Amino acid sequence: MKTILNVIWLVFSGFWLFLAYMLAGLLLCITIIGIPFGVAAFRIGVYALWPFGYTTVERRDAGAPSCVGNVLWLVLAGWWLALGHIATGIALCVTIIGIPLGVANFKLIPVSLLPLGRDIVRTNEPFAAR
Repeated sequence: MKTILNVIWLVFSGFWLFLAYMLAGLLLCITIIGIPFGVAAFRIGVYALWPFGYTTVERRDAGAPSCVGNVLWLVLAGWWLALGHIATGIALCVTIIGIPLGVANFKLIPVSLLPLGRDIVRTNEPFAAR
């Protein structure tokens, strides 16, 4: 089932969200200071390409640098990417078939706003990263 949802997701919103994350990652990697943020954008971009079958878990060892990084991320790229998830989520929820895809878009908003200090793991092993 998750393969079918991933293919439908890829066609309707996953590819465009992936491109948005890759563009954000490239722009953030221009400076040396932005490289960790660019890497986070690339990581989330792959997650946004195939979201079904994966989830995010909070890393317990992420400390104050992660918090400061999340604030910078929110200002630099997070809110733009979250707006993209909101727009595509609303558009997908218009049809009955698109409702699970729209809900998946809404589930990606928190990780697009505050990505640092989170790991992306398979849904059958959400505690493996701890």
